[in-house]
Amino acid sequence: MDVAIRQFVRGRAGNRCEYCRLPQAAAQYLTFHVEHILAQQHVNDDSIHNLALACPYCNRYKGPNLATVHPDSRELVRLFNPRTDVWADHFEFHGPLMVGRTPVGIATVILLKMNDVERVEMRAELLATGEF
Repeated sequence: MDVAIRQFVRGRAGNRCEYCRLPQAAAQYLTFHVEHILAQQHVNDDSIHNLALACPYCNRYKGPNLATVHPDSRELVRLFNPRTDVWADHFEFHGPLMVGRTPVGIATVILLKMNDVERVEMRAELLATGEF
């Protein structure tokens, strides 16, 4: 993937993780990744429509997953797609906690472990300093 594509993806995302909204500037010790929304093992698509900026946490837990099992219904639910879904339709913040508003949001929050202790503490610190 060339530098221009990486820069485009970062700019489109506003240098924030497109899943958890963590700003790259606030996470100076972390390098965000340009990731494939639909993993290359599923489709060979390096187009800008299949790329998203992801923090290392979201990228690691998402991996090649396209869906997960909803904890209540036990039904297969697709994950949030930053290119086709509106973030605010599926997620909201309650202080430093990230909350899913829809089955897609709930499943994505759980699979990507968006409310792990370390991540919640990081968001709380960023909220306290006005960086989030």
